[in-house]
Amino acid sequence: MLLNNLFDDPARADRLISIAQSSFLPLVKGALTYTLSLTLISFFFGLILAILIALARISRVQPLDWIARLYVSVIRGTPLLVQLFVIFYGLPSIGVTIDPFPSAVIGFSLNVGGYASEIVRAAILSIPKGQWEAASSIGMSYRQALQRIILPQAARVSIPPLSNSFISLIKDTSLAAAILVSEMFRKAQEIAAATYEPLLVYIEAALIYWVICLVLSFIQDRLESRLDRYVAK
Repeated sequence: MLLNNLFDDPARADRLISIAQSSFLPLVKGALTYTLSLTLISFFFGLILAILIALARISRVQPLDWIARLYVSVIRGTPLLVQLFVIFYGLPSIGVTIDPFPSAVIGFSLNVGGYASEIVRAAILSIPKGQWEAASSIGMSYRQALQRIILPQAARVSIPPLSNSFISLIKDTSLAAAILVSEMFRKAQEIAAATYEPLLVYIEAALIYWVICLVLSFIQDRLESRLDRYVAK
């Protein structure tokens, strides 16, 4: 039906083509400037937090374990959008005002930390206890064994699920539009409001997200294939 309408109205078809062409660069710029940078920064800090939380979970220090469990429960039990709203719109009520982009980084990093910590914890626990015992037998401390033996092996195990989390984060950054971050979806909203063609613009944004995820999925497959060479069959 839509295609029939376009064939019946060449002027509108030309207008849609013009809008698609003029909106492409702003959308790509939003993706490169904010979407990808927000993803990379948030995932970096989130991964550091995830490792700390995972280590706290497997430690024998009960207060740390309880705090880590509570943190993971809160993050996994509340919507990401609500977390962003609490940081950006809620904190100013107690005198803490944070700009949109840093608010998004904080929100996404905390969210990644909560979910990725379970991936990291499972990867560490998957390493046979014999590895710990072997490290101890040659005089390594707990910290040395963790750094030199356990974490490198756990990293290899955790790469596939962490890669999936990274790709999911690319799409989740669209929620940052709700706290005024000028990432790609926010740009799409602005263009749609100005052109009154939301279907076209949102489909174009969706295609760009799709292409980015396809590229990342290809990189993930190549990385996993490379790592498989070093896994004993």
